[in-house]
Amino acid sequence: MPKAVGIGGVFFRAANPAGLAEWYQKHLGIDDLHKSVWQQEAGMTIFGPFSKDTDYFGRAEQQWMVNFRVDDLDGLIANLTSSGIAVETRDEWNSEVGRFARIHDPEGNPVELWEPAQG
Repeated sequence: MPKAVGIGGVFFRAANPAGLAEWYQKHLGIDDLHKSVWQQEAGMTIFGPFSKDTDYFGRAEQQWMVNFRVDDLDGLIANLTSSGIAVETRDEWNSEVGRFARIHDPEGNPVELWEPAQG
């Protein structure tokens, strides 16, 4: 059966698309789409609809949240914090699938960071 084999892109509206692309490149290492196409590492991807009344994303009007798989959550948190970016962690977010943290991009979009559990 033909099927989807991966995520080809995540597209969303922004007040300052070029500035936001630059922010994602600077702080998360995601290639600026105005310069190149980001080649991500192969690995797990979760595609998970949530209930429309979830409070997990933050604001009630928030329709989506992107989750990035990271290779060193503690190191990334240190880099983000030293750049003045607020990072939120909660013990209840962590589980057998790994550890999580949350930041917000300059336009207020929540961004989840996930370091998968080893093994």
